[in-house]
Amino acid sequence: MTGITVAGVRRTFGDVVAVDAMDLEVPAGQVTALVGPNGSGKTTLLLILATLLTPDTGTVRVAGYDPVTQPREVRRRTGWMPDAFGTWETLTCREVLATVADAYRLPRPAAAARISELLALVHLADLAERPTQVLSRGQKQRLGLARALIHSPEVLLLDEPASGLDPRSRIELRGVVRGLARAGAAVLISSHVLAELDELADRAVIVARGRTVAVESLEPGRDTPRPWRLRALDDARLLAGLDALGRVHGGPGPDGVEVEIRSDADAAELLAALVRDGVPMVALHPASGVLEHAYLALTQDALTEDRR
Repeated sequence: MTGITVAGVRRTFGDVVAVDAMDLEVPAGQVTALVGPNGSGKTTLLLILATLLTPDTGTVRVAGYDPVTQPREVRRRTGWMPDAFGTWETLTCREVLATVADAYRLPRPAAAARISELLALVHLADLAERPTQVLSRGQKQRLGLARALIHSPEVLLLDEPASGLDPRSRIELRGVVRGLARAGAAVLISSHVLAELDELADRAVIVARGRTVAVESLEPGRDTPRPWRLRALDDARLLAGLDALGRVHGGPGPDGVEVEIRSDADAAELLAALVRDGVPMVALHPASGVLEHAYLALTQDALTEDRR
């Protein structure tokens, strides 16, 4: 299981440059988030990886194979879940999965067992014999995930998989995706819900203007300066305590006082110092996730560069 490698990929549509010299690594056994503004080339890149578009230049390898010259090998090893999930509305959920299993040439007995397993995994077993036209958007998303997993792929491409899912289904999706990565799959997930990606992904590739602008590790405990919010029973004592410790801060607001903190260890030290100084603390928490903070800073830099 070799994951995904993208080097110098460019794709244009007439005069529009959708992907411009983009680089990407998606290691096996990890979840990699692909994030960027609308129009940054995320979906175009996913379509290239799924063998549905051909790059103008550059090299791509998916599970060790070239999507351009070896599309069948790539499709055998790739699970693809697009943002817009189309299906056959007159077929039942079980029949949809059986049709996809036939397309992958899975033996019928093994396919039947796999279909039942997946329907249970995505909590659609009670709707297995119902036509897909009765499904809600969230249920169709779950069926789309089952369809992408039918052949136990080595590589999984997910484009906005949590769209339309209720909170419980989002939590369950995280469990499924993390389980696939633990089993050795290379998972690439594109989403605009950055807070969820913080909890789900091991690393993030941030793209803007069709290019890779940064790769961020999302491992817990990583030292990443970012704003935190502090709340106390007495704002005046909190501000005085921060001043005494030489901490730069904003004024008190409805959500507390904002302070930039270097790491989790730094946050623990600050909290201990404030309590030691008699400040009646109530809460201390990040004002944003690691990914959200990095994304806003990096994409703002890209926008500033464009204006120049």
